[in-house]
Amino acid sequence: MEQKLFYELLLILLITFTQSGQTQDAVLTVEPKWSTIYIGESLTFHCVMTEGRTDEWKYTLKENDWTLYSDANQPDFTLNPPNNEGSGVYQCCGRRKDSDYTKCSNTVSIHVSDRPRSRLTAGTTTVSVGDEVTLICSVEKSDGWKYEWFRRTSTISKYRINDGENGEIRVSQGGIYSCRGFRGEPVFYSDTSDEVNIYIIFSNKVIVKPSWSQIFIGEKFTLTCEVQGGEGVLLEYQWRTPQSQTSWRNYKDWTFTAFISGEYSCSSRPLNDLYYSTNWSEALRLSVLGKPKAQLIKRGETLICSVNPSSSGWSYYFYRGERINEMTEINTEFNSNAEFSVSQGGVYRCSGRRGSSYYTDLSDPIIIDAGKAKLTAGRTTVKVEDEVTLICSVDQSDGWKYEWFRRISTIPKYRINDGKNGEIRVSQGGIYSCRGFRGEPAFYSDTSDEVNIYITFSNKVIVTQKPSWSQMFRGETITLTCEVQGGEGFLWEYEWRTSQSQRFWRYDKYRTITASISGEYSCRSRLMNDLYSSTNWSEALRLSFSDRPRARLTAGTKIVAVGDRVTLICSVDQSDGWKYEWFRRTSTIPEYRINDEENGEIRVSPGGIYSCRGFRGEPAFYSDKSNEVNINLTQPVLRVSRWWLSPGSSVTLSCEVEHESAGWSFYWYKAVPDLSHKSASYSYELLPASSNGTADNSYIIHGQTHTAGYVCRAGRGEPHVYTLYSQPHFVWSGDLHPSASLSVSPDRVQHFTSDSVSLTCEETLLSGESAAFCFLTCCHSVLTGEQ
Repeated sequence: MEQKLFYELLLILLITFTQSGQTQDAVLTVEPKWSTIYIGESLTFHCVMTEGRTDEWKYTLKENDWTLYSDANQPDFTLNPPNNEGSGVYQCCGRRKDSDYTKCSNTVSIHVSDRPRSRLTAGTTTVSVGDEVTLICSVEKSDGWKYEWFRRTSTISKYRINDGENGEIRVSQGGIYSCRGFRGEPVFYSDTSDEVNIYIIFSNKVIVKPSWSQIFIGEKFTLTCEVQGGEGVLLEYQWRTPQSQTSWRNYKDWTFTAFISGEYSCSSRPLNDLYYSTNWSEALRLSVLGKPKAQLIKRGETLICSVNPSSSGWSYYFYRGERINEMTEINTEFNSNAEFSVSQGGVYRCSGRRGSSYYTDLSDPIIIDAGKAKLTAGRTTVKVEDEVTLICSVDQSDGWKYEWFRRISTIPKYRINDGKNGEIRVSQGGIYSCRGFRGEPAFYSDTSDEVNIYITFSNKVIVTQKPSWSQMFRGETITLTCEVQGGEGFLWEYEWRTSQSQRFWRYDKYRTITASISGEYSCRSRLMNDLYSSTNWSEALRLSFSDRPRARLTAGTKIVAVGDRVTLICSVDQSDGWKYEWFRRTSTIPEYRINDEENGEIRVSPGGIYSCRGFRGEPAFYSDKSNEVNINLTQPVLRVSRWWLSPGSSVTLSCEVEHESAGWSFYWYKAVPDLSHKSASYSYELLPASSNGTADNSYIIHGQTHTAGYVCRAGRGEPHVYTLYSQPHFVWSGDLHPSASLSVSPDRVQHFTSDSVSLTCEETLLSGESAAFCFLTCCHSVLTGEQ
């Protein structure tokens, strides 16, 4: 305030000094009316004549008698001092346009300074949570300022924090602050202030909970940092320990495992704000002791557990069992009571627990003497539906009732009935135990030793085979059945034993195998899912397996006439139950299945190469395929008495049938070559007196004058069944009028196989086709020596 009054008095003296002397008719004013102008700010001078109109004058502006503007038509002048040389005394003059009349104004003194820097100051930075810190921005020795405020942190760039223009603000966040002033139009800015690091320390008191001063090594412990009066504010927390200082975290609870005694304290700050924090709390002194051990004492039938050294916050657990690894917890509920009433004998221990999982060492054992139950079993070999007797007793005492328990390897022990008798009957095997109890409240004996009850059913078990063939072969499928005689109405599962292995239990009494190795097969049964009962093993079924058999094919005869049928028989030796498949092929047709019948005997009429195989069972098992049997159709052989004839000579034909028997008729034909085919082909013409056949197998041709070919065939039965035609044979005759002549070179009577012979056939008639064919056939016969 005193500084501002000083500047006002100084301005009055300056104006009085500059306007001293005679009164002026012209007036010079300046806007803005600040006492100090800064480089870069804009000034406007206004020159007012006290007479006439404004446009009747010419205007001049001077600085320290130096003319800046002259003869201007307007009375306003705007200046932007570029540097400190803008400081000085300013005066304006006016000259009337219609004469030389001139008058000057008062003088105005202007002081120009360098651009100023704003200054930022802060009030106290120790406040309560929710309070604010006062920040003040100012530009010294000048007025008319408004202000802009800025904030940044080490992780956030500088930003303008509000749109207000006050020189004083209040902030609730720490950070790095700065400000700058501005005034005038256009706006002139001061330099930005130095940055001020505002770190707010909350005055709220911080405390650490819980107040336990004594903890044990290895114990998990939770400390809580509480900021009094900090409710509703999102805070993060930091802890200081004897060894280190933790990083900031979002939760006020800190759980750690105690190892070293020392002082623990904490501080807090708003979430993610690096420029706030509370003061450190008062330190909590924690003494870390060695792991404690529980102590167990007995008063009558009551056991009392405590922790040494004595400390608070413990719950207690009691255990029963002779060995530590066999102990059972006998009060399973959370128990803050250190006393426990004993209800049965045994070896007892206790432990204390504090927190969620910290336990003391076990106490030394205390032995409570009580009788031990004894379990005995009657005969365990019974029939299905019968039961085994179990007896429980406590020696040398009376008044007992009993509890019974059963377990198996896959099911934990459970109480099997609500009765209290010392004798029970059971139909299931298993691992049984019992204990006695008496009195009110109940006092229990020690549980008996476990007795493994394995029930053997006396029912006979048999194995049956399907199919039941006496001879089995490797690769066949066999189904074995396990039957429990008298076991109808019960759900069984089955186990099989072979010479090679023993299979797992299964629910299916049928076992399907593929025959491979001979051996003995037996089975046994047990009630479904009962691991502690079974029948005895059945008597073994001996299975013998042979190598895959080969089918055998036999035929009544292998040569038949056209139309005749032959019987084929397929069999597999020394075994039964077979059905059969039949196959046929020829030299030109691939093998195919000839029928869908499955008989072992069939009749066939055409020739061919036949085979068969047997099959049986489901799925089908096949024997190896049989030998092939070639069934030939009968073909007679034609023979001639002479090959070469003189014209008019006779020739005798004979027709021979293999395995000749009575009843045959013989038919005689002339073979006429069919030259329209590339290969030798013939048509057949019956010879005279041959249409009904001859009983004799010979036929005489008289007076043959031409070369001719002949065939024959035989037939018998009613209707007639014929053989095939014989192969044609030609009888060569010198014609009276030959159509061709044959010459041999060299022309000699005898030739040897190693000689080369040249044959020439010369055509003498027009019947060239027949002659050419005859020539080729003739040559073949002569060269090969065939008859």
